[in-house]
Amino acid sequence: MTARGELSARAIAGHADSAAARPWNGDARGTDSTVWRHRGSPLVDATSPGPLTGRTVAVKDLYAVAGFPVGAGIPAYARDQRPATEHAAAVARLLAAGARITGIAHTDEFAYSLTGSNGRYGMPVNPAAPERIPGGSTSGPAVAVARGEVDIGLGTDTAGSIRVPAAYQGLWGIRTTHRRIGTVGLLPLAQSFDTVGWVTAAGATLAAVADCLLDPDTATPAGFAIDHRLCDRADPAIAAAVRAVAEELGARPIDLCPHDEWLAAFRVVQAHEAWANHGKWISTHPDALEPDVAERFAFAATVTAGQAAAARTQLNAAADHIRTTLGDRALVLPAAATPPPPRRAGPGIHETTRRRTLRLTCLASIAGLPAVTLPLGRDEGGPSGLCLVGAPGTDRSLIHLAHSIAAVPAEGSPHSEEAV
Repeated sequence: MTARGELSARAIAGHADSAAARPWNGDARGTDSTVWRHRGSPLVDATSPGPLTGRTVAVKDLYAVAGFPVGAGIPAYARDQRPATEHAAAVARLLAAGARITGIAHTDEFAYSLTGSNGRYGMPVNPAAPERIPGGSTSGPAVAVARGEVDIGLGTDTAGSIRVPAAYQGLWGIRTTHRRIGTVGLLPLAQSFDTVGWVTAAGATLAAVADCLLDPDTATPAGFAIDHRLCDRADPAIAAAVRAVAEELGARPIDLCPHDEWLAAFRVVQAHEAWANHGKWISTHPDALEPDVAERFAFAATVTAGQAAAARTQLNAAADHIRTTLGDRALVLPAAATPPPPRRAGPGIHETTRRRTLRLTCLASIAGLPAVTLPLGRDEGGPSGLCLVGAPGTDRSLIHLAHSIAAVPAEGSPHSEEAV
């Protein structure tokens, strides 16, 4: 902990954990097989010069990259797929903006996890907290960014798969408004919640990518809001730090009345769609998944169409309530409920931590809202993240708001514009 026994609310200012900037000392080829499935110099060159010329990208292994099969974090699945004939829409837009693809990076199996573990490829090391998990399911791209191997990690966020690794590794990240960026060429987990997102080490880079992938915002946040009951779902030190930031911002208290039934309904709909997408393949490859992901798919196989329809009705009402209560304000909340748990903590603790964090992250997913994560600070457990959730279509404005929050350094703390 800090000297006062809690995370410093102003540690977000210019925060870029020193470990996150260290290049990886890999094998003779510089390749870490826990992070990369394919890597090149570059793997795919830009198709034209543009605003992202000189920037490099790690692509999550859910996006189609022409000439390569999508692997979804599962060797057996990758072997069953044909090479893609064209790039996914988001990949093509990055290449057209001048970015180069350094490689295709691993994901948790079918992106159905938040830990960063992958039984076949291994769990990559979190550069900001090596004894702690990196977070998933955008684990490979996030670690590549945190190690300084690439500038941009192109990922997805269904239930927190951008927000959690960003928080755990001291990075910036955005989950975009649902369906604001096309998902053509993206292997789905649950289409009702899947969104395009990316992680970066610097807020300026996060904004530069947004300028290339997002059309102009359709709305602008007007002030900030905080739900104290939501903050209470996080560890006390993280909750206190988030409250301190919210107080400095003049955030207005609101009551979203978050119900645990919302998360239960979210899990039912997510599971039903995940089984519809991948159940047939899983049924013919019963030993392809690791136990934790296999357990989720086993539950998914039991969800009936009627149960999914009832849960969807409940989620539609919850989404309307969340959007109406939040209005045009930006919600300030913890990006994850805890710092990253220890790698060796075991599946029980990892699952408990996952569920605690899902109670926070599922709100933006249910309502299809954009969410920007920025570094909050760290204690002995590692980094934590602050999240801003806004109304649909406020993605770029949220990034600029986050940038303004991080622009004023804490008294006596170093500040680097590149870090923000």
